[in-house]
Amino acid sequence: MPCRTAHGRTADFFPGDSGMPKHGSAIAGWAVAAAATALFCAPAFTGADAGPFRTAAVVLLTMGLLATGALPEYLTSLLFFLFAMAFAIAPPHVVFSGFATSTLWLVFGGLIVAEAVNSTGLGSRVAAAVLGRITLSYTRLIGLAVAFSTVLAFFMPATLGRILLLLPLFSAIAVQAGLTPGGKAHNGVCLAVIMTTYQCGTAILPANTPNLVLTGAAENLYGQHISYAEYLLVQFPVMGLVKAALIFGLICLLMQEDIRQPGAQAPHGPVRPEELRLAAILLGSLALWATDFVHGIQPGWIALGAGVLCLLPRVGVIPLAALNERVRLGPVFYIAAILGLGATISETGLATDIGSRLSKVLDLRQGHDFLNFMVLATMSSVAGLLTTNPVQPALLTPLAAQLAEAMDWPLKATLMSFALGFTTMILPYQVPPVAVGLQIAGLPLRAALRFTVPLALISLLVLVPLDYAWWKLIGYLP
Repeated sequence: MPCRTAHGRTADFFPGDSGMPKHGSAIAGWAVAAAATALFCAPAFTGADAGPFRTAAVVLLTMGLLATGALPEYLTSLLFFLFAMAFAIAPPHVVFSGFATSTLWLVFGGLIVAEAVNSTGLGSRVAAAVLGRITLSYTRLIGLAVAFSTVLAFFMPATLGRILLLLPLFSAIAVQAGLTPGGKAHNGVCLAVIMTTYQCGTAILPANTPNLVLTGAAENLYGQHISYAEYLLVQFPVMGLVKAALIFGLICLLMQEDIRQPGAQAPHGPVRPEELRLAAILLGSLALWATDFVHGIQPGWIALGAGVLCLLPRVGVIPLAALNERVRLGPVFYIAAILGLGATISETGLATDIGSRLSKVLDLRQGHDFLNFMVLATMSSVAGLLTTNPVQPALLTPLAAQLAEAMDWPLKATLMSFALGFTTMILPYQVPPVAVGLQIAGLPLRAALRFTVPLALISLLVLVPLDYAWWKLIGYLP
């Protein structure tokens, strides 16, 4: 079924594929299904307990289909719910736990707000205002996207909220500047927002959920308190500032295109009441997001409130029918499945089992600090392929004491090294906010992989060694 993207065009749930997988993806999907079936049936031949094998089979099938793109994400999500319940691999409150989280409702509310930004023309008006004040080149546009995405991470704690706020605006600016929606250069603008928002946000403590899970688990398990300032000092100079510069340079290198229309005409007519009301809703939401440490309202409920306001008669800015006709619900099921998958992996003990086996194969030695640092960064990055981003700290943190003792490292340094895996994302399915951003922008998985894979390789080969030098310089490592 076609759906509207952030820039108003129609696209399929799996952009560019007309709802059907490409030949290579279909073959990979069948291979994943065959491997999952073999794993599921293995206990019948070995006599082993069927429970762990069933769990591993469902996890393998879900992650494999998401990674290969053999099926649309929403269909893979429904398959997860079906098999998880049909084979009773976890209780219903665990499998469907994603529907009860603030994150899911942040997505739902954000999708409504994003549609409102497009429908009212507010995004185009802001784009015209920006283009009317500066002479825009492609490098300057990417620089603005990276800078805005990085700065906003200090004020707005929810990754999805930042993506859903900035993506429609910068998409509109790109269109006003003459970049064709779905083209390489327009995709680059969207990727600049999505990747900077998530990856640079991993270097700012409140800006991403995994950061908070890591520090919370460190305090809960080990009594180690990691402050905002400490986290910022250790992580932000390299994995925030340098990573932002890397994203900027890589997009300009891979997706550069001349802007043929450097100027843009302002929208005709005065500002409409709908635009003013939407601007008030957005500013109010931003203020509440930035002050959640005062009022304690989670970002998801703020986004849901904003979405409801956009739909309310008289107060709202889009008709109620837009919820059925123009707001895509596929990402909602996808996020619910990803969060339920993470909870299932944790509840069934699969995460602990994977982590224990992983720790046994690491060759960590005292006195080999650089090698140990590289191994931990690589391990935590690979862990993101085995599970989803919100589960990474739950998988890794229980191993910290054992690993620190093997390396003769401070426990805090070992814990903080796990955050290097959060920022080194290889496949988009690892990070729900990134996956949702790609769907809203109408970006094909193939286009994203052409950027995320080189970025991950450069991060591991260049930024991680640079980060090691920074940690040594500030005395965070012995």
